[in-house]
Amino acid sequence: PRKYRLGMLDERIVPVGSKARKTKNPIGCLADRCKTGVPINMVWWNRVTENNLQTPNPSASEFIPKGGSTSRLSNVSQSSMSAFSQALFSHPSMGSPATAGLAPGMSLSAGSSPLHSPKITPHTSPAPRRRSHTPNPANYMVPTSASASVANAVSQPPSTGQVIQKETVGGTTYFYTDTTPAPLTGMVFPNYHIYHPAAPHVAYMQPKANAPSFFMADELRQELINRHLITMAQIDQADIPAVPAEVDSYHSLFPLEPLPPPNRIQKTSNFGYITSCYKAVNSKDDLPYCLRRIHGFRLVNTKCMVLVDMWKKIQHSNIVTLREVFTTKAFGEHSLVFAYDFHAGGETMMSRHFNDPSADAYFTKRKWGQHDGPLPRQHAGLLPESLIWAYIVQLSSALRTIHTAGLACRVMDPTKILVTGKTRLRVNCVGIFDVLTFDNSQNNPLALMAQFQQADLISLGKVVLALACNSLSGIQRENLQKAMELVTINYSSDLKNLILYLLTDQNRLRSVNDIMPMIGARFYTQLDAAQMRNDVIEEDLAKEVQNGRLFRLLAKLGTINERPEFQKDPTWSETGDRYLLKLFRDHLFHQVTEAGTPWIDLSHIISCLNKLDAGVPEKISLISRDEKSVLVVTYSDLKRCFENTFQELIAAANGQL
Repeated sequence: PRKYRLGMLDERIVPVGSKARKTKNPIGCLADRCKTGVPINMVWWNRVTENNLQTPNPSASEFIPKGGSTSRLSNVSQSSMSAFSQALFSHPSMGSPATAGLAPGMSLSAGSSPLHSPKITPHTSPAPRRRSHTPNPANYMVPTSASASVANAVSQPPSTGQVIQKETVGGTTYFYTDTTPAPLTGMVFPNYHIYHPAAPHVAYMQPKANAPSFFMADELRQELINRHLITMAQIDQADIPAVPAEVDSYHSLFPLEPLPPPNRIQKTSNFGYITSCYKAVNSKDDLPYCLRRIHGFRLVNTKCMVLVDMWKKIQHSNIVTLREVFTTKAFGEHSLVFAYDFHAGGETMMSRHFNDPSADAYFTKRKWGQHDGPLPRQHAGLLPESLIWAYIVQLSSALRTIHTAGLACRVMDPTKILVTGKTRLRVNCVGIFDVLTFDNSQNNPLALMAQFQQADLISLGKVVLALACNSLSGIQRENLQKAMELVTINYSSDLKNLILYLLTDQNRLRSVNDIMPMIGARFYTQLDAAQMRNDVIEEDLAKEVQNGRLFRLLAKLGTINERPEFQKDPTWSETGDRYLLKLFRDHLFHQVTEAGTPWIDLSHIISCLNKLDAGVPEKISLISRDEKSVLVVTYSDLKRCFENTFQELIAAANGQL
């Protein structure tokens, strides 16, 4: 057995899980022995503690590193310590299969364990922080279980690959046994970042075979850039003085819809009031929100805020969340403002699908002698059925959540349904009708919700029928028969039955759950499409995940190279470590071919930067510009020069030099 010499101890060993006791026991003798620096045999160490665990000595039963065989420690530690992915402190003895023990510098005179310390909170405990570390890839390839019981691990002498580690948090030192399994023989991992190819299940679903390999798809990039532009858009206050600079706690208002004329009298058909919509930034959290203003509305009773609070609790992927409702005079009159989450780039279903006047030609009355035009077909004037079912799944899911919460949507209308991306729907303007039409005489504000929920189902049927006909004229009463004939000819019987069920009066109260059997297995189709879309986006994210790190590396390198002067030394960037970094910059960006033409290779730049960041032992040749000097250095040497030089700049910037 290997012997360990413990450091000099300034105090008696503190038992774990209890206050220090002035008792004489073999553990105390062991502490006295440690003070003299006498070598301690680890086998004897465990034997002493094991013998004392069999006695009713409370101090010995909680001793570290042996402690933890009590049921309380083993039960709690088994779930928390088994998640440790890797040791926080490396030890040279880990490389030897026959040695494992205390980490260097480990002191046994530390305070209580993390399981019993009264001064530590769960969010500062070392266990959750260790779980957040990047896991060792070798752990996933070891056939043996790495989550063995801690009680068994500490009740035996330290085995191969297990090291008692320590970690200090807030002045308290914690000890734990690292159970990270040793990697299999022959396993080799790259010692610096390397870009991997696309996963096969994503590569074969890509419609474009020549998609860029280093960056995300152009379509996704353009969509994200457009969202960023809309989010950051502002107006010139001098050009549009009607928009106030601030409204309550919101500033930087930007109109999302054409502003109504100042003397407009007619009201909108949706809410019965003139409305306008703005993007604004909340000064409390600096996040963008969508403000829906109701012009000229005076809130006389705050009982309706009960319904507003219920709406604020609803979080759903197909509902635009309501955040707050407030009144203001910032626009020059009494106004009621609803604040919603802002989804940049969204457009209404009306503008996406019902913006073509020629689509109503099939339902337009013909003059005498005129013949009907050609019957619309799918992909030739009508929407594909798969898209309609995708909309049905999302809208029914939103209604299900709203009705389950005891509320009613009341805005199931193409002008109030947002479309983001290709097929993502969100129900907008929820809760507005509940405030505008609130009846103060009603004792129960939820008394009419059942009636409103039935109206939601009818509105859903009208939206689906309008989508199937690709025209709002199809939902008019005089065109219903012609619209249903069009649905019968072009779409499945399930879609027809769903529309009939939603639009037909029933003798009983209907529920949105009743249409689930009609959706049937199409729900799984939508789930599969969403997961495939997620795979593609994750693959695009993987292409960009290292870009921020490489940019920071280049930014640091740019602050060092060619600096004209530092600390009144004009030759600073041309001497010492800085000269090596200058030659490395030339090696990185200024390569030439045998013919003297520039050699530009992005993979070379990325590979060299990754090797520099990792400090690999690989050697490279740096040639001076006059080609009279050749310096052979390793990337680890360059990393040391790079870090020292940048820290010197940071110290000077902070006034420490």
